[in-house]
Amino acid sequence: MAYNEFAYFYDELNGEADYEALYTYVRARLEDHGLETGIVADLGCGTGDLTLMLTQAGYDMIGVDQSEEMLAVLREKAEELGVAGRVLLLQQDILALDLYGTIHAAVSTFDTFNHIGPQEHFERAVYRAAFFMEKGGVFVFDLNTPYKHRQILAHNTFEVEGPDAVCRWQNRCSASGDRVDISLQISYLDTGESFQEEFTEYTYELDYVRAVLERCGFLVESVCDGETFGPLCPESQRMCFTAVKQYTQMEKQANV
Repeated sequence: MAYNEFAYFYDELNGEADYEALYTYVRARLEDHGLETGIVADLGCGTGDLTLMLTQAGYDMIGVDQSEEMLAVLREKAEELGVAGRVLLLQQDILALDLYGTIHAAVSTFDTFNHIGPQEHFERAVYRAAFFMEKGGVFVFDLNTPYKHRQILAHNTFEVEGPDAVCRWQNRCSASGDRVDISLQISYLDTGESFQEEFTEYTYELDYVRAVLERCGFLVESVCDGETFGPLCPESQRMCFTAVKQYTQMEKQANV
């Protein structure tokens, strides 16, 4: 899934997101494993607020997104902050991730991995992230929970107002509860122009995600509420994983 028209006011409509709390949590997880610097890939980086915060903290960031429009917004922000030369931006599908070398950590936030697709696609994306991860590397990522898909998004419609546009967000949960089809109608207030984008979020159960991570060589260290960063509870709408890579790809091949 690639946001197109949505990219240009994504930040306006995502204005309530607590990036400072997210950054603080992610950085703490990296530092817990001795990663105060190093190469970190932000998978599905979007317009890059977290990418740039980690860049300013001293990490060598790689921003990966398949949306050219999202990366264009990120690039403009990086130039304004004077850090454009310190961020590598790659327009790639996470399913075909190619980082040309190993990384010390990866992050993925705001339910990027829910958008990837059915289970075989999710598993492929985790495998690709694992493939480039050094032993001891840290993977911090979040997912919308089954509870959010089935009880909050469900068949509901929301309207989100920004300074320049209004977004009508219509959801339809499948009968089996394994995905939510989402339609966005974006209307600009100044010109009256309207655009529509459609995409799907897939639902992954907690135990399934743990099993996929373990098969890809990760040890799941913790799972918390991805909004409060406290304990995960039945009504949590987002879950955040911290997983640590247990071996390099060369070590795995040697043991096959």
